[in-house]
Amino acid sequence: MTNQLSQLKKMTTVVADTGDIEAIANFQPQDATTNPSLLLKAASLEGYQHLLTEAVTWAKAQSSNTEQQVIDAADKLSVLIGLEILKTVPGRISTEVDSRLSFDTQASIAKAHKLMAMYKEAGINNDRILIKLASTWEGIKAAEQLEKVGINCNLTLLFSFAQAQACAESGVYLISPFVGRILDWYKKDSGKSEYAADEDPGVISVTSIYNYYKGKGYKTVVMGASFRNIDEIRQLAGCDRLTISPNLLDELSKCSDPLEQKLFSEQPKLAAQEKLSESSYRWAMNEDAMATEKLAEGIRNFTLDQIKLEKQLAELL
Repeated sequence: MTNQLSQLKKMTTVVADTGDIEAIANFQPQDATTNPSLLLKAASLEGYQHLLTEAVTWAKAQSSNTEQQVIDAADKLSVLIGLEILKTVPGRISTEVDSRLSFDTQASIAKAHKLMAMYKEAGINNDRILIKLASTWEGIKAAEQLEKVGINCNLTLLFSFAQAQACAESGVYLISPFVGRILDWYKKDSGKSEYAADEDPGVISVTSIYNYYKGKGYKTVVMGASFRNIDEIRQLAGCDRLTISPNLLDELSKCSDPLEQKLFSEQPKLAAQEKLSESSYRWAMNEDAMATEKLAEGIRNFTLDQIKLEKQLAELL
């Protein structure tokens, strides 16, 4: 019997949730995804120090303004790390827009175009990049406009059905619903220390979104993310994609038990319904304490790590 990672790859596209090229090379995923927290971690690795120097050198050539140099260096570093990862994966890299722009549609669009221009300058086509945006209303609307000009997007920090519905209705290429962070919230809220794998609130959320998308015929890819254990991954075997950290990829590779497919693309067709308006989206989010809290927390934490990374780069200027 092959290991569970190999079995999973036959029913789901596996994506590496890391910026560590060595780990990516080891587990051979189709795609990879990064975020400010993963970039901060990658920036501490010995093998990436030359990229920090290159990013700072490039930024100095773009502007004489120190604040702008820091911003440019951070953007350049995210692309340079993305380029390194693209040498290892056959598919796509997700590169995230500054989380401080999560409530500014036009600024998010401008940043996405800046990042894509850097990739293009390095000879990378659009079909190997996903621009990562928070699943705020503004982020979803930015993605809607970017998709229309051929820039595919990955909508992250997604915790609610309303966010998923708005993304699909806006023609977003891919969503990253967070499994483990949903579980974290429910554990804290309920006081329960454990949930059975098939009762895990994050698993239930992603399963319902996946089945809804397939029933409605939406093309938006569902990529489960933020896993706390391999049981969550097992429960979502068959999902379009799953982005998994190296430690959990390692666990799957060391288990040779049979892996059962849980999600299937063939679903009963669902009737048409009215699209979510901005006000109905915001009301649905208001009524979902978990999604509201985890979205805000995620943006804050990504921003903190972005600022730490920028301070590290500023010291090199």
